Amino acid sequence: MESMGKKKPRPRRSFTPEFKAEIVELCRRGDRSVCQVAKDFDLTETAVRDWVRQAQVDAGERDGLTSGEREGLAALRRENRRLREDVEVLKRATAFFATETR
Repeated sequence: MESMGKKKPRPRRSFTPEFKAEIVELCRRGDRSVCQVAKDFDLTETAVRDWVRQAQVDAGERDGLTSGEREGLAALRRENRRLREDVEVLKRATAFFATETR
């Protein structure tokens, strides 16, 4: 009884930039609504709206981080995390060798 009415989660899919651009173009033409485009291509409405919004940011039509800026920010965050881990290892090594030399 508990599982009634609950949808099974959709497996995570990935799409090429070309496919996303095609979907955005279909939405921009105005022939069909975002909802209709999403249904026609078996996509979530939220994903299509996000793609359209990001395309507007990339085109300078809307404020926000461009795709390139997002990628750069993600790379900096990864590097920052790695450097913090390196510093933590060095702190532990320093503490270990400090107790060894006494």
